[in-house]
Amino acid sequence: MTEKPNLGALYGAASEAKTFLGLETCTSLSELSAPVAIIGAAGATPYASVGPYCRNGPDALRRATSSLTANVDRHDFDHGGAVFPAKTNRPVDCGNLPYVDNDSAQNRKAIGEAIDTILSRGAVPVLLGGDDSVPIPMLEALGRDGSGRKFTILQIDAHIDWRDVHMGESYGLSSTMRRASEMSHIEQIIQVGARGIGSAATTDYEDAVKSGVTFVTAYDFHEKGVGVVTDLISEGSHVVICIDADAFDPSVVPGVIGRSPGGLSYYQMVDLVKGAASKGKIAAMDFVEYMPERDVDDIGALNVARLITTALGVIVRQTA
Repeated sequence: MTEKPNLGALYGAASEAKTFLGLETCTSLSELSAPVAIIGAAGATPYASVGPYCRNGPDALRRATSSLTANVDRHDFDHGGAVFPAKTNRPVDCGNLPYVDNDSAQNRKAIGEAIDTILSRGAVPVLLGGDDSVPIPMLEALGRDGSGRKFTILQIDAHIDWRDVHMGESYGLSSTMRRASEMSHIEQIIQVGARGIGSAATTDYEDAVKSGVTFVTAYDFHEKGVGVVTDLISEGSHVVICIDADAFDPSVVPGVIGRSPGGLSYYQMVDLVKGAASKGKIAAMDFVEYMPERDVDDIGALNVARLITTALGVIVRQTA
């Protein structure tokens, strides 16, 4: 046998998933009525040296849910019930935003305007990247929603993303949290999972600490557990969760550009999402930096998609 069998057929899946979990589509954001909107972005501000290297991530993550599409209503042991308890309170998949090579400003604008519309419809945006520059316009949009809300960012990432400028670019993936720290509607940043040698200089780390960031390194998280993070989140917070796939250990998600030992497990990631939801409301989420071309037998896609699935279940329970 030279071709892989369609194992999804064993679970009743008719074909490859076109939407995440086979959820309904929303082709017009202005008519959005669901509580959660999934939207893909191939990139925002990629560095010229590599381009939009995670551009195929959103569709690969959708495909990874193919075997679940026929069984999304079955018992989910990670929730103690169905992922989505009510058939009328489910996310929708809004497809992918257009991406323009060599026009980063337009890409950022497209992401920002999409998030503006999603928020205006009262929904929670869940952004699938794409590289780690795509959260910047999403975070900017949160400050334009007219609510006056202040936000706590929970960033889960192997890297701290505090470079001011890299390769002449200030809106790239290495600068995401520094740009976030400059936004007046962001009142707290908690960064979890940093480990090994990253792109940051010691001065970048020192700048982050001076700005008020609290770091929980991967080493500390393994030693102390999720409570050390949830204790930092104020009760009633509006939480934005920014997840970089390389926060996972590469044995769990090998499909990342910067593999490093000592990362988090699937259930540690779940604990962080559920822990944040126990302290406040999840206002937005992004999942970035999954690179299917670097994956091994789609193991990474499976685990990132499974985390997204669990996170969606957490969010809909908060919107019920």
